[in-house]
Amino acid sequence: MNRLSQENTPILEALKQLKSMRVVPFDVPGHKRGKGNRLLTEFLGEKCMSVDVNSMKPLDNLCHPVSVIRDAEELAADAFGAGHAFFMVGGTTSAVQSMVLTACKRGDKIIMPRNVHRSAINVLILCGAIPVYINPQTNDRLGIALGMKVEDVKKAILEHPDAKAILINNPTYYGICSNLREITKLAHAHGMMVLVDEAHGTHFYFGKHMPVSAMAAGADMAAVSMHKSGGSLTQSSFLLAGKHVNAGYVRQMINLTQTTSGSYLLMSSLDVSRRNLAIHGEEIFEKVKNLVSYARDEINKIGDYYAYSKELVDGDAIFDFDVTKLSIHTLDVGLAGIEVYDILRDDYDIQAEFGDFGNLLAYVSVGDRPRDIERLVSALSEIRRRFKKDKEGMLDTEYISPKVIDTPQNAFYSEKEQLPLRECAGRVCSEFVMCYPPGIPILAPGELITPEIIEYIEYAADKGCSLTGPEDMHTKKLNVIKNKESCNGFLV
Repeated sequence: MNRLSQENTPILEALKQLKSMRVVPFDVPGHKRGKGNRLLTEFLGEKCMSVDVNSMKPLDNLCHPVSVIRDAEELAADAFGAGHAFFMVGGTTSAVQSMVLTACKRGDKIIMPRNVHRSAINVLILCGAIPVYINPQTNDRLGIALGMKVEDVKKAILEHPDAKAILINNPTYYGICSNLREITKLAHAHGMMVLVDEAHGTHFYFGKHMPVSAMAAGADMAAVSMHKSGGSLTQSSFLLAGKHVNAGYVRQMINLTQTTSGSYLLMSSLDVSRRNLAIHGEEIFEKVKNLVSYARDEINKIGDYYAYSKELVDGDAIFDFDVTKLSIHTLDVGLAGIEVYDILRDDYDIQAEFGDFGNLLAYVSVGDRPRDIERLVSALSEIRRRFKKDKEGMLDTEYISPKVIDTPQNAFYSEKEQLPLRECAGRVCSEFVMCYPPGIPILAPGELITPEIIEYIEYAADKGCSLTGPEDMHTKKLNVIKNKESCNGFLV
């Protein structure tokens, strides 16, 4: 480690060296540095295509790194204050799933909030671990799910002392943070691993006066989306592990599902972005905080919109708040968040991150400029003037507590039948239904379908939410367990 500093970019440097050698490629990929696919090369550029290469000795191998990838991962671990860091080219989905696979085997229990990303429930289908869900508190005004209360975690641990791990969302999509240090201390006192889905918290490691990061809180593992606030290419992420975690075993879990043909475009983007954050991160995220603070103040002056922040903090279910998040409540304008999202895109050429029933998220990063913020604020003001209406009849909650009847794996692989949505009440779902983004399931395999949930799905479709998950692409029908009696009586 002494021979390298955060100024180094081992993968980028190796790719530059390869280019200077003018190697004749008789390996994959078949486009042969772009010469075999001119249209794609014209679109992406020769510089990009020339380094879209396969593993070879000078470039190391992602599945078993011993040289430049190993060096880059060590630099990442150092930058994030972790014992180990792993380059992930399957997005944070693969990082979350590798964490759970490391901690749990078939039949093991894992404590988690129900408002997890679908990736966390997907891996339970793959490995057969059993979820112990903690239904999150909700904010009545905003209708959003909050963080995990320490008392709720303590109750789950006492009721399920044989659980192997606790998975925590920190922060949520909206910027809500749990009491990570206290939950970690509690879990470790009972011999449980702490896994943190930190997809939206890359900046916690580099910005000043940010909520505590997973590694700083003593968590065992964290999944970090570098491509979100970290600036790397889409689909590139880090999996971080503490010093006492068996890195070799984690690598084996990663290699169960991650590609053997790791993209050097993605890996070099992680390498370069890590360097950028390690050297300039504090300055970068100070700029982002200032941009968001200005935007929040201006939006709140418009009227009816509510861009919320640290005033929500209660020291418990909202232990802290990520001030880089520009989360905006829209219901008092008489519009669902998804409706504002659509109007921004269709009428103003502004692409927000996502909109749901009552909230809009505008993702602000170092790539944004003050004039971009002004354009967003101006558009929101015009939308209020043009479209404001009475909010009567609008749903005001983003989360419905599910009733879990069976494990995700049992339900997903059970004998099933497909029924029209309206006929599914009282049946047990065997697939996912969710709005994407944010990718938090409305229904997951093994959960009871209620009239309230059916109304929620129909309302989401009517408002223009992108519903994903069901086999029926139009979400007019759902797959349900064929015989109610086939459930194993599992209930949390």
